[in-house]
Amino acid sequence: MDEKQTAAQPPHGCFFCSVAGPQIEAMLGHLWPEETHKHFRAARVEVLKGIRSLLDARIERLSKQTPTGTKITVE
Repeated sequence: MDEKQTAAQPPHGCFFCSVAGPQIEAMLGHLWPEETHKHFRAARVEVLKGIRSLLDARIERLSKQTPTGTKITVE
């Protein structure tokens, strides 16, 4: 943990990621077999990769679009 960060003060960010998520994960770690935990972690990674793929495709499509409009010369 960072020197400025104490146990009573959660890191900045969303509530679930910083406070609830780790506590739920610790609790479920005792209930689920290790193999199940590994499977769900891999699934989360795959979902994020899918989102990244969608974003990359959209960025590529927007980058390839030619600008519209007519150029005129101003004297």
